[in-house]
Amino acid sequence: MYQVLVSIHLFVCVMLIGLVLLQQGKGAEAGAAFGSGASQTVFGSQGSATFMTKSTAMLATLFFLICLALTYLTVQENKKASTLDLSIQPQQKSVGPINPDVPSFPMKQNPK
Repeated sequence: MYQVLVSIHLFVCVMLIGLVLLQQGKGAEAGAAFGSGASQTVFGSQGSATFMTKSTAMLATLFFLICLALTYLTVQENKKASTLDLSIQPQQKSVGPINPDVPSFPMKQNPK
């Protein structure tokens, strides 16, 4: 489920970036006033503003919903593997050397 959401999230991100880059800036109408009168006839008489605006709003909403879903799934997964839920057992102290065949010698301190 998590991998599917990440894949959809990446697809929505790329589509949202492409859609934002296709939109015209606020100063784009000034160029149309100086001779290119048919600049917005591809999307009809209203232009591409409503189509692009609605598409951007839908993709942005989908982007945020997927972000929330991924966050929820990550938190739920981390709750299962929390270190606070694990029972900590005290370690037993060893009395002798770890390997009985190897004798233990006291360490000499280096004089300064």
